[in-house]
Amino acid sequence: MVRMAEASAARDITIIGAGIVGICIAARLAEAGVRVTVIDRTGICAETSSGNAAALAFSEVLPLAHKGMIAKVPRWLLDPLGPLAIPPTYLPSLAGWLYRFWRAGSAAEFNQAVSAQTAMMNLARAEWMDLMHASGTRHMLREDGCLELYESAAEHEASRSGWQERERAGIEIHHLAGEEIAQYQPGLSSRFVRAVFVPGWNNVADPAELGRAIWRHAESQGAQWMQDRVVAVAHENGQQRLRLESGAEHIASGLVIAAGAWSHRLAAMLGDQIPLEAERGYNTTLPPDAFDLRRQISFPAHGFVVSPLATGIRVGGAVEFGGLERPPNFARSKAMLRKAADFLPGLKTDGGREWMGHRPSLPDSLPVIDASSKPGIWYAFGHGHLGLTQAAATGRLICDLVLGQKPPVPLAPFSASRF
Repeated sequence: MVRMAEASAARDITIIGAGIVGICIAARLAEAGVRVTVIDRTGICAETSSGNAAALAFSEVLPLAHKGMIAKVPRWLLDPLGPLAIPPTYLPSLAGWLYRFWRAGSAAEFNQAVSAQTAMMNLARAEWMDLMHASGTRHMLREDGCLELYESAAEHEASRSGWQERERAGIEIHHLAGEEIAQYQPGLSSRFVRAVFVPGWNNVADPAELGRAIWRHAESQGAQWMQDRVVAVAHENGQQRLRLESGAEHIASGLVIAAGAWSHRLAAMLGDQIPLEAERGYNTTLPPDAFDLRRQISFPAHGFVVSPLATGIRVGGAVEFGGLERPPNFARSKAMLRKAADFLPGLKTDGGREWMGHRPSLPDSLPVIDASSKPGIWYAFGHGHLGLTQAAATGRLICDLVLGQKPPVPLAPFSASRF
């Protein structure tokens, strides 16, 4: 539990963004006695945080630009419905980000990112357990592990260096073959001959409901809610001045920007240029009886996962770079569903709900958790695929920064100025 603030308890903090990261920050600050107001254009965990794969992926310490990833990109791009898609007209806008992504795969940057993510994940596990206890949400946690599936011994062997990196980080894994795999998930296609089981991988029953429950806890500690869209931010005369779409103006002594894929636009208004990209992800949530799914399963060669939720079976993933305004291409979610039906014979594919959301992604797969160049403003965004996983840890770290306390992990790797 965060310690009660002393001199900082009187200050008021506004948080832009009511996704899972923003509300975890709100909960921790409110627990510490800070006056908190959260502003969002839609609702509590109503956008990207509602449609994720429900994973607390504490084992995902490797940056996306890991060894061998770059070599796969040209092949993936040849399939417009494959694991990665970039509309040709968007490539010029993405060139700088892709260059930084390539650089992040160098040995030095890779090793630094793994070290930073490992520390972050250890903190994330501890902070989620603490926040779940405080908010009464421990019953929403599922500790069933994750099963990653391979269609050949060669494909499995090609992944081994990544698993060895995880083992060096202290992550428990089990390599499986043949009939062993069915003990972890019956009903799989026989095409999957190798697998890796990660017992420390957790899931939540439903990410949207977890988010709403965390918010109820934050409200019980005094956090307040305002539905509006922030169209401009400025630092003036020692205060943070927000202009809202409704025409109103909101002033606070402190500001946290945790607006996901839209955060870099607000940071730019404050003079901070951060190379954030919207990584568009798709899913289809099927009824709960669509398949007897025992745990989350992952198909790394195809870029998607299948997750068991209290509300259904969610088939989702893939990566599409196309900015924030381009309309969804639900042919991508349909393509994943067709593959899932091949991989899980007996999967009922009727009655699904399609969805698209924007993951806020930075080239080195590390978030920005840092103070702005303007006093009294902090950044908490860019978690990519790991927003839910790292939300509670981010809440702790931002709370420490606001209160002037020493954070439990080094924050240099998460600096806003590292680019």
